[in-house]
Amino acid sequence: MKTKTTLLLLTAVVALGVYIKFYESTRSNTVEARQQARNMVNFDREKLDGIVIQNGDDKIELRRQNRKWRIEAPFNDQADSGTVENFLADLEAWQKDDTIPAKEIVKDKNRLDEFGLSKAKLRLKLLGKDMPPEIVFGGDAAFEGKMYVRLEDTNDVFLAGQSVRNDISKKPEEFRDRKLTDLATAQVTRALLKTAAGEMELEKKADHWEIVKPLRARGDDQKIGDLLAQITTARIQQFVAEDRGDLHPYGLAEPRGSITLFGADDKSAGSPSGRGEQGQMLQIGGVPEEVKDQVYVRFAPRNAVYTLPKKIEEVLGTKPSDLRDRHLVRVDMNILDRITIEAAGEGKTVLARKAESWTIASRNNQPANAGEVHRLLDLLKNEQVTKFVEDVASDLPKYGLDKPQLQLTFSSFASENTAETTAGEHPFATVAFGKTDGENVYARLGDEPFVVAVRRTLLDEIFTNPLQWQELAIFRLKPDEVHKLTISAERESALIRNANKEWTWVKGNEPINQANVQSLLNTLTVLRAVRWTGATTPAHAFEQPQITITFTTSPDDKNTRKLVVGGAGGDGMWFARTDEREGTFVISNPDFNALRLSLVATPVASPTPTAAGTPAPTVAASPHH
Repeated sequence: MKTKTTLLLLTAVVALGVYIKFYESTRSNTVEARQQARNMVNFDREKLDGIVIQNGDDKIELRRQNRKWRIEAPFNDQADSGTVENFLADLEAWQKDDTIPAKEIVKDKNRLDEFGLSKAKLRLKLLGKDMPPEIVFGGDAAFEGKMYVRLEDTNDVFLAGQSVRNDISKKPEEFRDRKLTDLATAQVTRALLKTAAGEMELEKKADHWEIVKPLRARGDDQKIGDLLAQITTARIQQFVAEDRGDLHPYGLAEPRGSITLFGADDKSAGSPSGRGEQGQMLQIGGVPEEVKDQVYVRFAPRNAVYTLPKKIEEVLGTKPSDLRDRHLVRVDMNILDRITIEAAGEGKTVLARKAESWTIASRNNQPANAGEVHRLLDLLKNEQVTKFVEDVASDLPKYGLDKPQLQLTFSSFASENTAETTAGEHPFATVAFGKTDGENVYARLGDEPFVVAVRRTLLDEIFTNPLQWQELAIFRLKPDEVHKLTISAERESALIRNANKEWTWVKGNEPINQANVQSLLNTLTVLRAVRWTGATTPAHAFEQPQITITFTTSPDDKNTRKLVVGGAGGDGMWFARTDEREGTFVISNPDFNALRLSLVATPVASPTPTAAGTPAPTVAASPHH
């Protein structure tokens, strides 16, 4: 019985589901059918191939080619895709407000004249598979914003809005695209500029522009982008004529210059550069007599003469030096693994990247100051040349570049051989610095033939001593790890932890200032240098130190560390060194003051009554033990 009941319930549920699905499907189809019935026309935009507009004697024919719209009649030109797409959107949304049946029209044939449909001047035909019949536009109706319309295959007359008529009641010129080209600046991969001064060729490689002619040099990406944008964003002011006739009146028979843009897909024949690429050539001619703020141009892809704003002439005055990249060097951080610094008399420093940190490879891969490495890279990335000195570096000794005083090499590094590369360093950029000349120093990038000048003070901002690249963290400890502490200043004081890890004097029994001890340890155990100055010299005054701190980090006191603070380093800094690291660094004045806090607690004297009954003042203790 239970099984039978279960089967009956299951059957009912399945039946209900099938019914709901059928009902929803039918309902959906019904809603769609009602919507289509209200539309003036129904069509699939993807199947639309063309549009024909007959407006009296004027015929406008538009064709879609490669998903772009072109005007085929009364002339050939690029259509304004925005205008066409807006019209199609209005056409899809165009609805019937009322219908006058054909039988009423048949009873009174004069009604077609009344509706302006018997001899209608405006007609619209959509070309393509499954397109609706030709649409005939009549006169305005008594209702505001409404008009009479009929389809060629029916005598029914419809009352509808005027939006579609307004979209197509235009002159052929109004369908033309006023945007000169549909090529975007980012799509341009090459450009060829020809003027009376000569020829210049630009080429994009990866993400950067290069000048190929008349010299090979790095291009300024921003400036070249701005130059190209003058063409790609130009808007036509006047549509003048097709370019088949006499071009002398426009100064285009012998144009003053031209610029040709190439996209990645330009591979047809007839290239001005001879590479078998067509490109998009814009020729610049004369200035119209009646409109002085415009200039005649011929744009080859559209086979027409137009006028553009006169500002477009600026491209003809462009010189190679205007587009050269003034940045000293480009460093690709994606492949950078090694930085080699070679200075005359200083030897070689090699910095190696290790994940997100850096090491000094030339000093057994000890940790490097990553912040300083990033500062150097940012410095070089933003450094600009002050002058382009020579385009051909034929006399290197003249500029001291045969034996540079400083050379930086940037390399990638492979730990083992692969199919793409061999193991070892692979330099991709080298910068050499030669003689100084006033406020400048001559420089040369390894793979470029030029000599440039950069500011002389740049050399002062590049560390040439490997000791200067050491990490800034001097100690990385915890205060609790310190077992014994000895401080030598005007006199020597020594503390040690007892069995309960409490601080006691090694000699003596004076009260201990626990707060000062803790402050000193907090500073000492995580001490950071402000910077490294390099090798230790007598000028650092370590022979007469301000303070010497020796401490141990093991109960047996065998693991000993030592910090010596010497003379003043200027700007509120103090020279310091440790036995564990080579070289001298500087510490801040606040850290120095914390390291020389008095460890002796000064007893507070009991108030002594005076004759007037007022306590005597407490005597302040000396800050030093």
